Amino acid sequence: MKKITAYMTIALLLAACSTTKHLPEGEVLYTGQKAMIVHNPTPTKVGETAIEEVEAALATAPNNSLLGSSTVRIPFPFGLWVYNGFQKYEKGLGKWIFNRFAAKPVLMSAVNPDIRIKAASNLLRDYGYFNGTVSYETFTDPKDSLKAKIQYTVDMRNPYVIDTVTFRDFSPRTQRIMELGRRRSLISPGEQFNVLDLDGERTRISTLLRNVGCYYFRPDYLTYQADTTLVPGGHVSMRMVPVPGMPSVAEKPFYLGRKTIEILGKNGEAPNDSVDYKGLRIYYHDKLRVRPNMLYRWTDYKGFRLKRQVQDSTGISRQRSAENLYSLYKQTRVQERLGNVGIFRLLEMQFTPRDTAFVSDTLDLNIRLALDKPYDAELDFNIKLKSNNQVGPGASFTLTKNNVFGGGESWNVELTGSYEWQTGADHSSLMNSYEYGISTSLVFPRVVFPRMGDREYDFPATTTFRLYADQMNRAKYYKLLAFGGNATYNFQPKPTSKHSLTPFRLTFNVLRDPTQAFLDLQAENPALYVSLRDQFIPAMEYTYTYDNLSQRKNRRSSHWWQTTLTSAGNLTSCIYRLAGQPFNKQEKQLLGVPFAQFAKLNSEFRYNYRIDRNQSLAARVAAGCVWSYGNMLSAPYTEQFYIGGANSVRAFAARSIGPGGYAPANAETDKYGFINHVGDIRLEANVEYRFHLIADLHGAAFLDAGNVWLLRPDAGRPDGAFTLKKFPEQIALGTGIGLRYDLDFLVFRLDCGVGLHDPSKLYRNGYYNIGKFKDGLALHFAIGYPF
Repeated sequence: MKKITAYMTIALLLAACSTTKHLPEGEVLYTGQKAMIVHNPTPTKVGETAIEEVEAALATAPNNSLLGSSTVRIPFPFGLWVYNGFQKYEKGLGKWIFNRFAAKPVLMSAVNPDIRIKAASNLLRDYGYFNGTVSYETFTDPKDSLKAKIQYTVDMRNPYVIDTVTFRDFSPRTQRIMELGRRRSLISPGEQFNVLDLDGERTRISTLLRNVGCYYFRPDYLTYQADTTLVPGGHVSMRMVPVPGMPSVAEKPFYLGRKTIEILGKNGEAPNDSVDYKGLRIYYHDKLRVRPNMLYRWTDYKGFRLKRQVQDSTGISRQRSAENLYSLYKQTRVQERLGNVGIFRLLEMQFTPRDTAFVSDTLDLNIRLALDKPYDAELDFNIKLKSNNQVGPGASFTLTKNNVFGGGESWNVELTGSYEWQTGADHSSLMNSYEYGISTSLVFPRVVFPRMGDREYDFPATTTFRLYADQMNRAKYYKLLAFGGNATYNFQPKPTSKHSLTPFRLTFNVLRDPTQAFLDLQAENPALYVSLRDQFIPAMEYTYTYDNLSQRKNRRSSHWWQTTLTSAGNLTSCIYRLAGQPFNKQEKQLLGVPFAQFAKLNSEFRYNYRIDRNQSLAARVAAGCVWSYGNMLSAPYTEQFYIGGANSVRAFAARSIGPGGYAPANAETDKYGFINHVGDIRLEANVEYRFHLIADLHGAAFLDAGNVWLLRPDAGRPDGAFTLKKFPEQIALGTGIGLRYDLDFLVFRLDCGVGLHDPSKLYRNGYYNIGKFKDGLALHFAIGYPF
């Protein structure tokens, strides 16, 4: 005990010790960088990228750096204190403390600024700043000459731009193809010189040539000749030529010949049997576990067509070119098909020339495959943070059978369960709930039912048939049991566009164990009972999603747009109409239970604009409407809209605003009446200014606005219907600030919302009508960005 006390005493005295006590002779302790000075910055995407690269090359974190920053340090260098105080111990507790907590001093010699400024200068040249310079200055600590900081100065000066781009010394066929593809060039005249674009252009041209038969062509066969003297004033004349010694076979077009498939055994055994299907020879071990017709469809490279102008440029007959000419695009698409099936753990495509002297222009294709394990089991434990402000532990267990029918199909059974409690308000803990369920799905890696032709689609597509049963408990109110099933088609014809079509979805909701509190709310609001009572929801749904984020490489902005259209009960009502029941007759029943009838449109648009490397703007506009008619004049509760919470109007808790200017008779009681705050119309807008703070820590300032409304007046929720006259004063408004810790693969977010206007006017009149400042505060912790 006395020994431990002694060690603790030593540790407490470390604060008074010098952090430079044990520096090697002639060394200086590096204590970080001063803010980098940049002269003549270029406000372009290339210029910003160049500065980012230069800054990364120069940055070096000192001891006790804050989150890896090279400029900000924690004021207490505990690691250095331990290093100096316990360096003498060779064993025992002192050695353990040294190994555990000591931080080796970061020395100026290890930073080596001379080497770093050379690397940074080379980076400037890579981005066209041939006259740019990088220098540094050392600032010695006036209180301790053995400590010093560094400040780098970057003078970018004017960048060079491309004047002309020409191709020389290629074969006539290659020259024609390159000229035809010039409109997609990455190094057009007038653009800033950029080595990354030069490398990208070599890859683009190589891909273009390989798409028209040049199997052996590589980007390394292309090189540039640059001249800055032909056109003075910062211009570069570019010429692309083949590298010396490029083999002649690189420009030769090849055609595809025989195609075979080898499927290895479970333990990698070589095939011992074979079967022929429409000219496709399939080799397998013991038993063929994949249907031959599916293998034929997945590897049918003849179904892919190149652009006409590229075909014509080859000077070869179009029919032979389109069907048999080797193409990297065809090869990639076949690989993607086989990969999207999800049942193969090994995939190799081998192209072999008919003779090694390349006299023949034919390549034979052999595809080697190995099946993955037939069963997968997955157990997940997680913390669920939902958009409705519910948070809590959850778990799921999924068992999957792969390749069920020999065509890549998968069948799974999933068990889920979670417990949740409300966050973001002082009465949060009173809104607890739990949920558990079971579901089973059969997923086909293609479009089925109906099948359109023999050829596989040239884009990812799946068909899913699903059955499920879930029970949700809303503490102090009710339990809702839901049975259902659906059939869904998902397909993505373009990288930016996705379609999801659900031609059939049937849900049966059963309200169970309503509490007295719920019955009291039901008496005040009869529409609540209609939306939550036992009912069928027969629906059809279509969703379109546009996302150009994958195309954002050279753009400042990105867009995301999703629109969903749902129709419920209309087909059922038409069938009843044929049977003599009026279309507008209410309370028609399906199997003795009423069914919902409504049309719903929900749309959301997101926009992101990158101001520079440290700042960006993000905005979202969302609108939705659900119109109930015919058999039911109130939409199911699960189909109605709400706002508020961590991903909505963040100054308010989820389901605490609206509809319209509805104000509960007893605000204190309404703390538990969140189910009243839903509506048929939703309008919401958000704007967020995001900025970099330090290392992986980012900040944000936001402004949120929105509300929900009823389409029909409701005596239980007065002032809840939509009217143009009251629309401006019924928009909830909030602002706030937040922190984001961005790890690339995961983002932790903490937002503090401040209410500016409450449509219910619970506290007082006027635009700023929050009673007390603290009443308008809401704190939200979430995973991921809000939009």
